[in-house]
Amino acid sequence: MDTQTQKIKDEGNKVTSRPNDVSHPFDWGKGKTKVRDRLPNPYKLNARRDVLIETIVDALREKKIIVDEASSRPKDGIIITQPFVFAKGSVVTQNELNRYAILDTSDSAWMRAQYTLTIEVQSINGIQNNVSVNAKVEGRASNGLMSEWVTVKSSGVAEDEFLSKLVELVTGNSPEPTQDTGH
Repeated sequence: MDTQTQKIKDEGNKVTSRPNDVSHPFDWGKGKTKVRDRLPNPYKLNARRDVLIETIVDALREKKIIVDEASSRPKDGIIITQPFVFAKGSVVTQNELNRYAILDTSDSAWMRAQYTLTIEVQSINGIQNNVSVNAKVEGRASNGLMSEWVTVKSSGVAEDEFLSKLVELVTGNSPEPTQDTGH
């Protein structure tokens, strides 16, 4: 230990009457944020296919995401959304894009970010279906001269958030971990 650190510790002990805090470990204990693993994608759900597709549309509506009627083929179990803008402004967009996408470079100035979901329901049997969700994540990049929409690799967060909402609507139980408040 160097002499300056020792001197600070010695002077610190004179000022305070309690023992040195360094020896007391922090106990985060109960109430810490729980994180769940990502849901499997595709996710197996027990529901009739037509009911499941209606529930998917309801879940999208609840998240304020618009279904692209022209591109979607509900009879084939395919629902495609219109682009959902989840970030605007350079500061917010950079952070949110880092959450929803895997960015290769950070030399672009990101001004907006959006994603389009493609949800596919594949029937296994009469009441079991696999629901797969894919997000096409895009950022509006500006390099000073021009700006364009750039497709970036999804991190899986958008897909997982939607699947979580869908599972909650279909089963009545949220897959999100409950907070242990210590009571």
